[in-house]
Amino acid sequence: MNTSIVLTVVSDDHPGVVEALSEVIADNGGNWTESSMLSLAGKFAGILLVQLPEENVESFFAELKALDSRGMQIVAQLSDSPPVSDSAREYSFELVGQDRPGIVHEITEVLADFGINVQELETTVQSASMSGESLFMAHARIFIPPGTDRDSLQEKLEDLANELMVDIELEA
Repeated sequence: MNTSIVLTVVSDDHPGVVEALSEVIADNGGNWTESSMLSLAGKFAGILLVQLPEENVESFFAELKALDSRGMQIVAQLSDSPPVSDSAREYSFELVGQDRPGIVHEITEVLADFGINVQELETTVQSASMSGESLFMAHARIFIPPGTDRDSLQEKLEDLANELMVDIELEA
């Protein structure tokens, strides 16, 4: 039987980080199933889901610990959580507006109030083409539980968009 393990990885960004990680996974009969990784401010950061045989979990954890000596900080957690409910509806969420502290908190606060699960979130800040001001952009995949009042959610998001002076789009 396979075991699901979620890994988070942080290290200085340099060639070989992903290779070292993939070697430990392969050596333990594991399968690299999902991941998201990138370089931020000279650091490599990633999160991934690994499936491996139950009997290899202890040796896998020991080999991950050995990567500390190569400057890799890895947190590994067993996962037995079921996937998102089949009845939850997937939506795409887009936000664009002038950057300021607190945008992510204010948006996710509304989503959490409606019991919405953020499945994926990507954000970036870049210079606006005409004004040169900092422009904040976010893209998210969210799952809205059954029974959620979609009109009420849309109204709350529109009120918040007006308050923050940003554009928000929510699409099924």
